[in-house]
This record gives sequence, structure tokens and C-alpha cells, in this order.
Amino acid sequence: MTAPVLETRDLTVRFGGHVAVDRVSAAFRPGECVAIVGPNGAGKTTYFNLMSGQLPASSGSVWLDGVDVTALSAAGRAQRGIGRAFQITNLFANLSVAENVRLAVQARAKGAAALFSRWSSHQDWIDAAEKILVEVNLHDRRLATAAALPHGDKRKLEVAIMMALEPRVFMFDEPTAGMSAEEAPVILDLIRRLKAQGDKTILLVEHKMDVVRSLADRIIVLHNGQCVADGKPAEVMALSVVQEAYLGVAAPEPEAAHG
Repeated sequence: MTAPVLETRDLTVRFGGHVAVDRVSAAFRPGECVAIVGPNGAGKTTYFNLMSGQLPASSGSVWLDGVDVTALSAAGRAQRGIGRAFQITNLFANLSVAENVRLAVQARAKGAAALFSRWSSHQDWIDAAEKILVEVNLHDRRLATAAALPHGDKRKLEVAIMMALEPRVFMFDEPTAGMSAEEAPVILDLIRRLKAQGDKTILLVEHKMDVVRSLADRIIVLHNGQCVADGKPAEVMALSVVQEAYLGVAAPEPEAAHG
């Protein structure tokens, strides 16, 4: 079996007396799309924050390419290949759509030290940014400021920025949240294309089960901060503990005998 790109070992975080993520161990491999599901308050986004470095762990560890990165910051983990899209968009609000993506391309190509060097001498970076804007269906909004975009376009821009950074692990926290029925398929198609490349690891926090079923190779279910299931979608969704914890459906009673 292929070695994991990303792994958590007994990962735990406590807020006062509350254990929000409780000894969660999981491994994520190249080419795999894993959905992390569970009821509200189950610890899904907190688990994401621990993996990407937005939160420090109380105990346990995070491993990237077999190296313990638990002590690294979010920026340090991003430099090593973890890309994260948030429920709330995280953009340079006063820059144009094109400038947001260009800066990400430039950061990937040259590092932060060259972030604001002259663009005119780097046509290849400009071309790369323009190509990504076409892919996410934002080329016609390229001159608009990020702040002026509707919510759905902000989410598309955030994905474009993450694509420009070329991470090996893509983390999407409810990628279609707040999007209209017309907007959501663009993001889902982008995720499918990333998955089709075969070498990316994709993690999703998602409530919409139709999205989970259409994208995920594997489902991890969190409940009260603990991992209660981890396996193929059909197998996981058939478990009574999942139906009770996630779907709010009681396990079926045995049928009465008929005489």
C-alpha cells in the first residue's frame, strides 16, 4: 500500500475541560479523496485546523511525508504541501482577482521574499495565473476586486489561489457552503479534476451527502470528537452508529415474528 502523505496519530485538542478532538488517528494517501463527516459540533473543522496548523494540538501528532510536523506553523505546513480552503474566504480583499492569483503563483515560484517584485518581467507567472482563472471560470471577473465578488465567486477565487500554490494535500472545508445551485457544480468539477490527476490527496469536510457520495473514496465519521467510523462510503453509511450519530436515524428494530 502507498505510504501516507498526511497522517494523524492520537490527535487531541482540549478547550478547558472540553475535548473537541479526541485521539483521532487516520492516514491519507496520494490520489485519495476522503470526506470527514459528522453532526454539528462533532469536531470536523477543529480536526482540519489541527492538521493544517491553525490550532496547536494538546497531544498527539501530525505527520507529513513521514516527518513529524506537529510543531510547525500553518505557514510552515503550507510550504511543505498542505493547501487549505476555509468556510470563510481568506483573500486580499482590495486586490483584483487576477492579482490574488498572480501573487500565489509568484509565491510558489520564487518564495515570499520576491512577492512584490515587478510583474512585467515574469510573463510566465502571468500566463499561469490567467490559465487558472479560466479553469475556475473567473476570467471575465479578473479585474474586479476580491471584495466586490459575490460569495460563490469568492469561493472559486480561493480555490484558484490554492491551485496556484500547487499543494499535494487539498483541504476543503464545506466547499459549496453558501453557494447557489448554479455555482456549486463549478467547485465540485474542480475537485473532480484535481482527483483525476491521481497524485493529489483531497480532504473534504462536507454536510451534503450527495456531494460526499459523488466524490469520496472513503468516509471518516467524527462524533463527540472521536472517530467512530472510517471506510468506504457504502460500508460506512450502512453502519447503525453512523445513522444514529450523523443522520439522526435510530437503528431499525428487529421485525416481530409472525405465527
